[in-house]
Amino acid sequence: MNTSFKFGPAQFEPKASHDASGEIFESLRLELRRGCLVLAVLAQLRAEHYGYTLRKSLSASGLEIEESTLYPLLRRLETQGLLTSQWREEEKRNKRFYRLSAAGEAVLARLLAEWSGINASLERILGPEIPNKEDTVVPHP
Repeated sequence: MNTSFKFGPAQFEPKASHDASGEIFESLRLELRRGCLVLAVLAQLRAEHYGYTLRKSLSASGLEIEESTLYPLLRRLETQGLLTSQWREEEKRNKRFYRLSAAGEAVLARLLAEWSGINASLERILGPEIPNKEDTVVPHP
């Protein structure tokens, strides 16, 4: 990262170059996205899916996720006890189907309550206007 610091009386703030601010944005975007993907995957797995249909369902809702991200996430959530999986043959192929476990349903309910609270707080902080992707301001519904 290309960051220099300016030192002055009581000022120790990093002075980021254009490249560094792009890197910082990307890092923060990925961090934000990771949490949202976990919530989205858990929510989608209230109904049974195998990896491909889960990925397509998320994509149809506007959340693209790469296989290299999805499958490790599914394994981690299953290891944590939030998902159950079962191998079955479908269309002459073995497929692993995932679904929320009882513990996953409880955690999802708690995460949704937390998300709802955070979302309400952000709406209050951001006020009546929230910027959209094109950096223009649109009225908040």
